[in-house]
Amino acid sequence: MSKIFFDSGVSLYGFSAGENRGPKNPIGDNGPAIHQWMYKQKAFWKFLGMEGGTEEGFDNDLLRKTIERTGAYIMGKRMFDEGEVHWPEDIYKAPVYVLTNEKRDPWVQKGSTTFYFINDGIYSALEQARANSNGKDIRIQGGADVIQQFLNAGLVDEFNLHMSPIVIGSGIRLLDKLDRKIFKVEVVEVHERPEVIHTKYRVINKIAKVEKEAMVSEVRV
Repeated sequence: MSKIFFDSGVSLYGFSAGENRGPKNPIGDNGPAIHQWMYKQKAFWKFLGMEGGTEEGFDNDLLRKTIERTGAYIMGKRMFDEGEVHWPEDIYKAPVYVLTNEKRDPWVQKGSTTFYFINDGIYSALEQARANSNGKDIRIQGGADVIQQFLNAGLVDEFNLHMSPIVIGSGIRLLDKLDRKIFKVEVVEVHERPEVIHTKYRVINKIAKVEKEAMVSEVRV
């Protein structure tokens, strides 16, 4: 079965975005600095369908493998609003499920990217993503609130954090608002690079929580 994961960059203090986020200021004040290591990778620009990047080493391979393993994406409306006016055509090359209250027909791009607008929550989005991921993994793209919802629901199998040695001051913390009673992880691997530390985590209490919720649901029925 496909895995559910997220892959996110953070600052030294765990911020994934700065203040004043919006379509005219994606990722917020100083937020793009978190991803400077990524912007140097050829795999990043290839993903966008553009020429660019100068590096093809370890970081590039890590990014390329993350892209290749993903068969469907789930994101929040805020992230979608920030990206819609900037993203190139066929950016994700896979179905993207946007959690929103807005009623909207699917946005079919040229190529293989289609954005579907989901009005009935994370479980519905996950069910549809899993059905259309072609057996690949499902990436919770963001933003932070959506990732927190999936973590607190016990739905994430693993995740990667890319910590850049920068301070952006203030903004949105990626791992805020988590239920500490259920959130437990273990480190799988760590790779220290000159501009970023890559850490892979496995969520080790996920199954117990999902089974508990399933039992509660059956009792309610």
